[in-house]
Amino acid sequence: MPTTARTAPSATTTGVTLRPAAGSAGAPGGSGFWVVGAILVLLMLSSSVPSALYVLYQQEWGLSSGMITVVFALYAVTVLAGLLLFGSLSDTLGRRPVLAAGLVLAIVAMVLFAAAQGLGLLLAARAVQGLAVGLATGAMGAALLELAPRSRPALGAQVNSAGPTVGIGLGGLGAGLLVQYAPAPTVLTYVLLVGAFAVCLVGVARMAESAPGRAAGGAAGGAAGGRFKLAPHRIHIPAAVRGRFAVLILTIVAVWSVGGFYLSLGPHLALSLLESANYLVGGATVALLAGAATAAQLLLGRTEALRTAVLGLLGLLGGLGLVLLALGLGSAPVFLVATAVLGAGWGAAFLGSFRALSALAEPAHRGELTAAVYVFAYLAMSVPAVLAGLLTNIHGLHRTSVGFMATVAAVCALALLATLRLAARNRTEGSTA
Repeated sequence: MPTTARTAPSATTTGVTLRPAAGSAGAPGGSGFWVVGAILVLLMLSSSVPSALYVLYQQEWGLSSGMITVVFALYAVTVLAGLLLFGSLSDTLGRRPVLAAGLVLAIVAMVLFAAAQGLGLLLAARAVQGLAVGLATGAMGAALLELAPRSRPALGAQVNSAGPTVGIGLGGLGAGLLVQYAPAPTVLTYVLLVGAFAVCLVGVARMAESAPGRAAGGAAGGAAGGRFKLAPHRIHIPAAVRGRFAVLILTIVAVWSVGGFYLSLGPHLALSLLESANYLVGGATVALLAGAATAAQLLLGRTEALRTAVLGLLGLLGGLGLVLLALGLGSAPVFLVATAVLGAGWGAAFLGSFRALSALAEPAHRGELTAAVYVFAYLAMSVPAVLAGLLTNIHGLHRTSVGFMATVAAVCALALLATLRLAARNRTEGSTA
């Protein structure tokens, strides 16, 4: 159940004093919920922007497909570092200070991207961006669950699952448009994001704290007098829910393996099948995947969590089969249909599994469990994508894509069987989680 947020005492992070404004709308149903939702969308948007620019970077700097996946993987690795070191930090410090620190790092990353003239700064920007996302992820996920409107308590999980797909879709399409039609796209794109993150930072400064204990102004994690010690926190899954967590995380792995492939090599595959040199095509492919995912999440928002996950896994299997058919035929139209079906399955599977996983978390450990979910998500997004990029240099994009899709289909089938068994067990026990 959502936790009622109340005005918190001021906390300080990165030298910025955060004080919620009088009458802050951070309580359930207030503007604080939408501020956090906007941050989630923007962080995911900014993470997908380089995907639409990779083709341009390749042409200007002579980068191979393998090097592109290394750049992509560096982002995922630093996200994982942030999650593993600081995933539960917002449970101790509060959501607002951690969100503010993440936004400051995101701004630094955008400045580095805009200044990049070669591989060195591109790698540095991706690393800082990954750390920003990893730091903020646990806080965002927990805050959305806590600040959800009382009249729509399920909205927190919906935004948690739809936010990444909306952000990824907007980022891919927006960056594709800027690359094709705007001047200096490798600079302008990031300058616009700096402004957006700055606005969000102001919103965080004005929202109320929602973390249990911190919202009431009580000391958390042994801190006293409003001062907190910044220290890494390990991610721990309670023994009582590890079995359910393991089953549901299989779906997360399948979903984000697909996402990682499309974000790293999807635009190249689309340009090859469509025989196009228009940069917008690559971004539009990512946007089609993410747009279909968002539509499925909106459509299935009130469907029971495990049923949604099962429907999503069936959609993933159907979409992967169509992608394999498109590659076999060399058909661009079939590939576009396959991408839409795959996206719908992606969105539904992520929504259902995330809702079921979020129901396992105790209020005081929401940030920790959310971070644990995303540790698996980013591992699934990065490791297969890097392997695919390296194999592309050896076997070519077409053969590598076929092997990748077939492997992910096997993971989806395993996740489907495990989820069906969990749903049957829940029915027997009279449980919904």
